[in-house]
Amino acid sequence: MVQLRILEILEEQNHTKYWLYKRMDMLSYRNFQNIVENKTSSIRFETLDKLSTILNVPIGDLFEKINDVDDK
Repeated sequence: MVQLRILEILEEQNHTKYWLYKRMDMLSYRNFQNIVENKTSSIRFETLDKLSTILNVPIGDLFEKINDVDDK
């Protein structure tokens, strides 16, 4: 499974979720929260581009592969 590392990156950079939310210019805090907490099954390329730019990291650094409990 692939998930976003947004919370880890924010912690590394000493930023808060609120700091990122204000810069993302998203209308819905609920949608933002779902993205940050990996509670979504899809994300727009535009959103990935914004995250990468605001956090000043390559897009690939936003992701990590984790093992599912069902994986063997």
